[in-house]
Amino acid sequence: MRTMDLDDLDIFRCVVREGGITRAASQLHRVPSNVTTRIKQFEARLGVSLFRRQGRALALTEAGHRLLGHAERLLQMADLAEHELRSGTVRGILRLGSLESAAGARLPPILSAFHAQYPDVSLELQTGTTRTLLRQLDRFEIEAAFVSEPFEKGSLSSVPAFDEELVLITARGVPAIRLGSDLSGQTLVAFPHGCSYRQRLVEWLAEGGAWPGRILDLGSYHAIVACVAAGTGAAIVPAEVLDQAVLSRAVERHPLPRPLRVNRTHLVWSGAPSTALQALTALLPDPAAGAHPLA
Repeated sequence: MRTMDLDDLDIFRCVVREGGITRAASQLHRVPSNVTTRIKQFEARLGVSLFRRQGRALALTEAGHRLLGHAERLLQMADLAEHELRSGTVRGILRLGSLESAAGARLPPILSAFHAQYPDVSLELQTGTTRTLLRQLDRFEIEAAFVSEPFEKGSLSSVPAFDEELVLITARGVPAIRLGSDLSGQTLVAFPHGCSYRQRLVEWLAEGGAWPGRILDLGSYHAIVACVAAGTGAAIVPAEVLDQAVLSRAVERHPLPRPLRVNRTHLVWSGAPSTALQALTALLPDPAAGAHPLA
Protein backbone atom coordinates (compact mmCIF):
# COMPACT_ATOMS: atom_id res chain seq x y z
CA MET A 1 0.00 0.00 0.00
CA ARG A 2 1.37 3.44 -0.94
CA THR A 3 2.39 5.46 2.15
CA MET A 4 2.81 8.89 0.55
CA ASP A 5 0.95 11.26 -1.73
CA LEU A 6 1.84 14.50 -3.49
CA ASP A 7 0.48 16.58 -0.61
CA ASP A 8 2.87 14.82 1.80
CA LEU A 9 5.77 15.52 -0.53
CA ASP A 10 4.78 19.15 -1.05
CA ILE A 11 4.64 19.80 2.72
CA PHE A 12 7.95 18.00 3.24
CA ARG A 13 9.67 19.96 0.45
CA CYS A 14 8.29 23.27 1.71
CA VAL A 15 9.65 22.64 5.23
CA VAL A 16 13.06 21.92 3.69
CA ARG A 17 13.01 25.01 1.47
CA GLU A 18 11.78 27.36 4.18
CA GLY A 19 14.09 25.93 6.83
CA GLY A 20 11.43 25.33 9.44
CA ILE A 21 7.82 24.62 10.34
CA THR A 22 6.65 28.19 10.97
CA ARG A 23 7.82 29.66 7.65
CA ALA A 24 6.58 26.58 5.77
CA ALA A 25 3.15 26.92 7.41
CA SER A 26 2.97 30.53 6.24
CA GLN A 27 3.80 29.53 2.67
CA LEU A 28 1.29 26.68 2.73
CA HIS A 29 -1.44 28.78 4.39
CA ARG A 30 -1.67 26.31 7.26
CA VAL A 31 -1.17 26.63 11.01
CA PRO A 32 2.23 25.37 12.29
CA SER A 33 0.63 22.62 14.40
CA ASN A 34 -1.00 21.17 11.29
CA VAL A 35 2.33 21.08 9.41
CA THR A 36 4.04 19.47 12.41
CA THR A 37 1.32 16.83 12.64
CA ARG A 38 1.47 16.07 8.91
CA ILE A 39 5.25 15.63 9.03
CA LYS A 40 5.05 13.33 12.07
CA GLN A 41 2.30 11.25 10.44
CA PHE A 42 4.35 11.06 7.24
CA GLU A 43 7.44 9.88 9.14
CA ALA A 44 5.35 7.30 11.02
CA ARG A 45 3.97 5.85 7.77
CA LEU A 46 7.44 5.73 6.22
CA GLY A 47 9.03 4.30 9.38
CA VAL A 48 11.96 6.76 9.27
CA SER A 49 12.82 10.20 10.65
CA LEU A 50 13.13 12.86 7.95
CA PHE A 51 14.34 15.70 10.19
CA ARG A 52 16.50 16.15 13.28
CA ARG A 53 16.86 19.14 15.55
CA GLN A 54 19.99 21.22 15.04
CA GLY A 55 19.78 24.00 17.60
CA ARG A 56 16.60 25.88 16.79
CA ALA A 57 16.62 24.75 13.19
CA LEU A 58 15.63 21.52 11.46
CA ALA A 59 18.20 19.52 9.50
CA LEU A 60 17.56 16.66 7.11
CA THR A 61 18.47 13.14 8.14
CA GLU A 62 20.10 10.80 5.61
CA ALA A 63 16.64 9.41 4.78
CA GLY A 64 15.37 12.97 4.34
CA HIS A 65 18.15 13.75 1.88
CA ARG A 66 17.25 10.65 -0.15
CA LEU A 67 13.56 11.50 -0.16
CA LEU A 68 14.17 15.11 -1.22
CA GLY A 69 15.55 14.08 -4.61
CA HIS A 70 12.53 11.86 -5.28
CA ALA A 71 10.14 14.55 -4.04
CA GLU A 72 11.58 17.19 -6.36
CA ARG A 73 11.29 14.87 -9.35
CA LEU A 74 7.78 13.62 -8.57
CA LEU A 75 6.39 17.10 -7.91
CA GLN A 76 8.01 18.46 -11.05
CA MET A 77 6.50 15.66 -13.13
CA ALA A 78 3.09 16.27 -11.56
CA ASP A 79 3.30 19.98 -12.41
CA LEU A 80 4.33 19.19 -15.97
CA ALA A 81 1.54 16.65 -16.40
CA GLU A 82 -1.05 19.16 -15.17
CA HIS A 83 0.26 21.93 -17.44
CA GLU A 84 0.34 19.64 -20.47
CA LEU A 85 -3.14 18.26 -19.90
CA ARG A 86 -4.59 21.72 -19.47
CA SER A 87 -2.81 23.36 -22.38
CA GLY A 88 -2.25 20.46 -24.75
CA THR A 89 1.35 21.60 -25.26
CA VAL A 90 4.73 20.35 -24.06
CA ARG A 91 6.14 22.82 -21.56
CA GLY A 92 8.23 23.10 -18.41
CA ILE A 93 11.96 22.81 -17.74
CA LEU A 94 14.22 20.14 -19.20
CA ARG A 95 17.50 19.93 -17.28
CA LEU A 96 20.20 18.18 -19.31
CA GLY A 97 23.81 17.23 -18.74
CA SER A 98 26.34 16.69 -21.50
CA LEU A 99 29.96 16.01 -22.25
CA GLU A 100 31.69 19.19 -23.36
CA SER A 101 32.46 17.65 -26.75
CA ALA A 102 28.80 16.82 -27.42
CA ALA A 103 27.62 20.21 -26.18
CA GLY A 104 29.98 22.02 -28.51
CA ALA A 105 29.78 19.92 -31.67
CA ARG A 106 26.77 17.58 -31.72
CA LEU A 107 23.97 19.11 -29.68
CA PRO A 108 23.53 22.64 -31.16
CA PRO A 109 21.44 21.52 -34.19
CA ILE A 110 19.42 19.08 -32.06
CA LEU A 111 18.68 21.62 -29.34
CA SER A 112 17.91 24.27 -31.96
CA ALA A 113 15.35 21.97 -33.61
CA PHE A 114 13.88 21.12 -30.19
CA HIS A 115 13.53 24.80 -29.28
CA ALA A 116 11.81 25.54 -32.60
CA GLN A 117 9.27 22.73 -32.09
CA TYR A 118 8.73 23.17 -28.34
CA PRO A 119 9.20 26.86 -27.49
CA ASP A 120 7.37 26.47 -24.17
CA VAL A 121 10.10 24.19 -22.79
CA SER A 122 13.05 25.88 -21.08
CA LEU A 123 16.30 24.00 -21.66
CA GLU A 124 19.03 24.04 -19.03
CA LEU A 125 22.36 22.48 -20.04
CA GLN A 126 25.44 21.83 -17.92
CA THR A 127 28.62 20.03 -18.91
CA GLY A 128 30.86 17.57 -17.11
CA THR A 129 32.63 14.24 -17.36
CA THR A 130 30.62 11.03 -17.70
CA ARG A 131 31.15 10.18 -14.02
CA THR A 132 30.11 13.65 -12.86
CA LEU A 133 26.97 13.60 -15.01
CA LEU A 134 25.92 10.18 -13.74
CA ARG A 135 26.38 11.44 -10.18
CA GLN A 136 24.19 14.47 -10.92
CA LEU A 137 21.59 12.18 -12.48
CA ASP A 138 21.61 10.02 -9.35
CA ARG A 139 21.02 13.13 -7.21
CA PHE A 140 18.15 14.29 -9.48
CA GLU A 141 20.01 17.51 -10.31
CA ILE A 142 19.42 16.79 -14.00
CA GLU A 143 16.78 14.72 -15.76
CA ALA A 144 18.97 13.17 -18.46
CA ALA A 145 22.57 13.25 -19.68
CA PHE A 146 24.62 12.61 -22.80
CA VAL A 147 27.43 10.33 -21.64
CA SER A 148 30.09 8.34 -23.41
CA GLU A 149 31.12 4.71 -23.33
CA PRO A 150 32.28 3.07 -21.18
CA PHE A 151 29.85 3.77 -18.32
CA GLU A 152 27.97 1.75 -15.74
CA LYS A 153 24.37 1.60 -16.93
CA GLY A 154 22.83 -0.06 -13.87
CA SER A 155 19.09 0.64 -13.79
CA LEU A 156 19.30 3.61 -16.16
CA SER A 157 17.33 3.77 -19.39
CA SER A 158 19.29 4.81 -22.48
CA VAL A 159 19.19 5.35 -26.22
CA PRO A 160 22.19 5.69 -28.55
CA ALA A 161 22.62 9.32 -29.59
CA PHE A 162 25.57 9.52 -31.97
CA ASP A 163 28.99 8.08 -32.71
CA GLU A 164 32.22 10.00 -32.27
CA GLU A 165 35.49 9.44 -34.10
CA LEU A 166 38.37 9.79 -31.64
CA VAL A 167 41.84 10.77 -32.78
CA LEU A 168 45.17 10.75 -30.97
CA ILE A 169 47.04 14.04 -31.10
CA THR A 170 50.65 14.97 -30.34
CA ALA A 171 52.92 17.90 -31.14
CA ARG A 172 53.87 18.30 -34.79
CA GLY A 173 56.78 16.15 -35.94
CA VAL A 174 56.24 13.29 -33.49
CA PRO A 175 56.77 9.90 -35.22
CA ALA A 176 53.70 7.80 -36.02
CA ILE A 177 52.09 6.16 -32.99
CA ARG A 178 50.46 2.82 -33.72
CA LEU A 179 50.45 1.03 -30.37
CA GLY A 180 49.56 2.12 -26.87
CA SER A 181 53.03 1.05 -25.77
CA ASP A 182 54.46 3.79 -28.01
CA LEU A 183 53.21 6.24 -25.37
CA SER A 184 54.89 4.47 -22.45
CA GLY A 185 56.29 6.94 -19.95
CA GLN A 186 54.90 9.97 -21.78
CA THR A 187 52.56 12.62 -20.39
CA LEU A 188 48.89 12.25 -21.23
CA VAL A 189 46.69 15.35 -21.33
CA ALA A 190 43.06 14.71 -20.41
CA PHE A 191 39.99 15.76 -18.51
CA PRO A 192 40.02 14.84 -14.78
CA HIS A 193 39.02 11.41 -13.43
CA GLY A 194 35.59 10.40 -14.62
CA CYS A 195 36.25 11.15 -18.29
CA SER A 196 35.47 8.07 -20.37
CA TYR A 197 37.90 9.11 -23.14
CA ARG A 198 40.69 9.29 -20.56
CA GLN A 199 39.75 5.83 -19.30
CA ARG A 200 39.90 4.37 -22.82
CA LEU A 201 43.33 5.91 -23.45
CA VAL A 202 44.80 4.57 -20.21
CA GLU A 203 43.33 1.12 -20.91
CA TRP A 204 44.90 1.17 -24.39
CA LEU A 205 48.33 1.74 -22.87
CA ALA A 206 47.71 -0.99 -20.28
CA GLU A 207 46.86 -3.50 -22.99
CA GLY A 208 50.45 -3.13 -24.21
CA GLY A 209 51.88 -3.32 -20.69
CA ALA A 210 52.61 0.41 -20.65
CA TRP A 211 51.80 3.25 -18.29
CA PRO A 212 51.92 7.00 -18.75
CA GLY A 213 54.65 8.96 -17.05
CA ARG A 214 52.02 11.35 -15.69
CA ILE A 215 48.56 12.64 -16.53
CA LEU A 216 47.92 16.36 -16.78
CA ASP A 217 44.32 17.20 -15.85
CA LEU A 218 42.71 20.05 -17.79
CA GLY A 219 39.13 21.28 -17.94
CA SER A 220 38.53 22.12 -21.61
CA TYR A 221 39.37 20.88 -25.08
CA HIS A 222 40.85 24.26 -26.00
CA ALA A 223 43.37 23.90 -23.17
CA ILE A 224 44.08 20.26 -24.02
CA VAL A 225 44.79 21.00 -27.70
CA ALA A 226 46.93 24.03 -26.80
CA CYS A 227 49.07 22.03 -24.35
CA VAL A 228 49.54 19.19 -26.83
CA ALA A 229 50.52 21.68 -29.54
CA ALA A 230 53.13 23.11 -27.14
CA GLY A 231 54.71 19.67 -26.74
CA THR A 232 53.33 18.77 -23.31
CA GLY A 233 52.18 15.27 -24.24
CA ALA A 234 49.50 13.29 -26.07
CA ALA A 235 45.71 13.24 -25.86
CA ILE A 236 42.66 11.75 -27.53
CA VAL A 237 39.88 14.08 -28.63
CA PRO A 238 36.81 13.82 -30.86
CA ALA A 239 37.80 14.57 -34.46
CA GLU A 240 34.86 16.94 -34.92
CA VAL A 241 35.88 18.96 -31.86
CA LEU A 242 39.46 19.11 -33.11
CA ASP A 243 38.29 20.32 -36.52
CA GLN A 244 36.69 23.32 -34.80
CA ALA A 245 39.68 24.11 -32.56
CA VAL A 246 41.80 27.19 -33.29
CA LEU A 247 45.03 25.17 -33.05
CA SER A 248 43.79 22.13 -34.99
CA ARG A 249 46.59 22.54 -37.56
CA ALA A 250 49.25 22.90 -34.85
CA VAL A 251 49.04 19.24 -33.77
CA GLU A 252 49.84 15.90 -35.37
CA ARG A 253 46.94 13.48 -35.81
CA HIS A 254 47.49 9.75 -35.36
CA PRO A 255 44.73 7.27 -36.31
CA LEU A 256 43.58 4.94 -33.56
CA PRO A 257 42.62 1.25 -33.89
CA ARG A 258 38.88 0.92 -34.61
CA PRO A 259 37.84 -0.43 -31.16
CA LEU A 260 39.26 2.76 -29.67
CA ARG A 261 38.54 5.12 -32.55
CA VAL A 262 34.75 4.66 -32.71
CA ASN A 263 33.01 5.75 -29.54
CA ARG A 264 29.26 5.96 -28.94
CA THR A 265 27.48 8.64 -26.90
CA HIS A 266 24.21 7.70 -25.18
CA LEU A 267 21.35 9.71 -23.73
CA VAL A 268 20.58 8.22 -20.30
CA TRP A 269 17.91 8.90 -17.68
CA SER A 270 16.37 7.36 -14.58
CA GLY A 271 12.72 6.43 -14.17
CA ALA A 272 9.90 7.45 -16.47
CA PRO A 273 10.91 10.15 -18.99
CA SER A 274 8.96 13.40 -19.02
CA THR A 275 7.06 14.40 -22.15
CA ALA A 276 9.77 16.95 -22.92
CA LEU A 277 12.49 14.31 -22.69
CA GLN A 278 10.50 11.97 -24.94
CA ALA A 279 10.23 14.79 -27.48
CA LEU A 280 13.98 15.38 -27.37
CA THR A 281 14.69 11.65 -27.77
CA ALA A 282 12.59 11.60 -30.95
CA LEU A 283 14.91 14.21 -32.50
CA LEU A 284 18.10 12.21 -31.99
CA PRO A 285 19.80 10.73 -35.06
CA ASP A 286 20.11 6.96 -35.38
CA PRO A 287 23.83 6.02 -35.28
CA ALA A 288 23.02 2.58 -36.68
CA ALA A 289 21.50 4.20 -39.75
CA GLY A 290 24.81 5.78 -40.63
CA ALA A 291 24.05 9.34 -39.58
CA HIS A 292 27.71 9.73 -38.71
CA PRO A 293 29.61 7.17 -40.79
CA LEU A 294 33.17 6.48 -39.77
CA ALA A 295 35.68 5.15 -42.28
